[in-house]
Amino acid sequence: MAQQTLTEGLNALIRQKPVAQSDLESAALFVLDTLACAIGARQTRPAQILAKISPPKVDDVDKAAFYVGGVSHILEMDDLHRASVTHPGSVVIPAAWAFAHLCDLRGKAFLHAVLAGYEACTRVGMAVGKEHYRVWHNTATCGPFGSAMAVALLDKLDDTQTVWALGNAGTQSAGLWEFLSAGAMSKHLHTARGAQAGLMAARLAKEGFTGPARILEGEKGFFKGLCPDPDSSAVLRDADATWQLVQTSIKPWPCCRHTHPTIDAAIELHQLLSGAEIAKVEVGTYQAAIDVCDRPDPTEPYGARFSLQHCVAAALATGKVIAESFESEARARFADLRRRVTLGVDLQVDAGYPDAWGTVVTVETTDGRRLRTQRRECKGDPGNPVTPGDLRAKAQELIGTAGISNSEAARFIEAVFALLDDAPVRDLRLEELVV
Repeated sequence: MAQQTLTEGLNALIRQKPVAQSDLESAALFVLDTLACAIGARQTRPAQILAKISPPKVDDVDKAAFYVGGVSHILEMDDLHRASVTHPGSVVIPAAWAFAHLCDLRGKAFLHAVLAGYEACTRVGMAVGKEHYRVWHNTATCGPFGSAMAVALLDKLDDTQTVWALGNAGTQSAGLWEFLSAGAMSKHLHTARGAQAGLMAARLAKEGFTGPARILEGEKGFFKGLCPDPDSSAVLRDADATWQLVQTSIKPWPCCRHTHPTIDAAIELHQLLSGAEIAKVEVGTYQAAIDVCDRPDPTEPYGARFSLQHCVAAALATGKVIAESFESEARARFADLRRRVTLGVDLQVDAGYPDAWGTVVTVETTDGRRLRTQRRECKGDPGNPVTPGDLRAKAQELIGTAGISNSEAARFIEAVFALLDDAPVRDLRLEELVV
């Protein structure tokens, strides 16, 4: 008998995993978070370009997934799974929504598919190794596995068809970090294509379009081509653990998640400083955070969202980080404080990554005081979660920034939670809000 491949094992693990009501409730929260991020971004320049080139028509499932996947990631407010370093929601949920809407499916099947999609995306992501992330954007490369798995469940693919879908999702994996050096819009294309690629792979598989079963571990497969230090056993490790969606973090601040532990620590220090002048700031973090977010003098908003120096300066100076913290006025206002920030790798923090995203922040004041605080988890992580009330408030605010009335935002929020009672996915009427 042939040995089981990793994609065969992943499909079996996901299909055998029990689904409790609490798991569906968690999935509904992540659906709300992701789709509120998508709606909130609809008036941004990248969203307008995506809509012009690929308008999200609900009868064109590929375009719908592409557009919603892209706009979900624009505001940098979408979820983050730490161990895989992926943003699963912005890839999985748009694909699942687009297919469920097209086929007029109901809420519980949709939420189950979301759980399955997160599981596939993050389990592949946990296996790629740290070196993969230096060049490749994990969300883009691992996301198609998640969108394919979600649609496979919704479209009732059998085991063989699902393995084909995962194989053809993996062969479409792509997404490079080079966009960051230029402040380009490519990151939104990563989630757009990730959602679309997996959805298309699943739909093709349903029609008999075959895909490689050894796409992950094969001699010319995903790990061999894209991963210098893979941990292939992570794909199937701890099969009885809780759903990976439950282990995913919600973002409270609109910037790269690598900056969030430092922001969280800096907000605490802001309260302790009581207005004292800052002489210097030392940030001890993990290597990946420095690789992505060492940007001492950002020249545009997107660069500022990926600047540890800017984010810690904004948090220390104001005690908060909001969308306006990255605009030109704020970048100028915090420039002097940014120059007093030094970054370094803290060996203990680095050893905990990616399971824990930590930081140590030390501030020295001009009167000689030294204040120090550290984080192993920050707000929004599973060990320090936002509440459902927090998430409702975040969704209301995001939707409101898109020029949508409070009453319509409230209707949408309640429609998401009605999915738990098996309401039709079409009742979300997302297509009316997201463009």
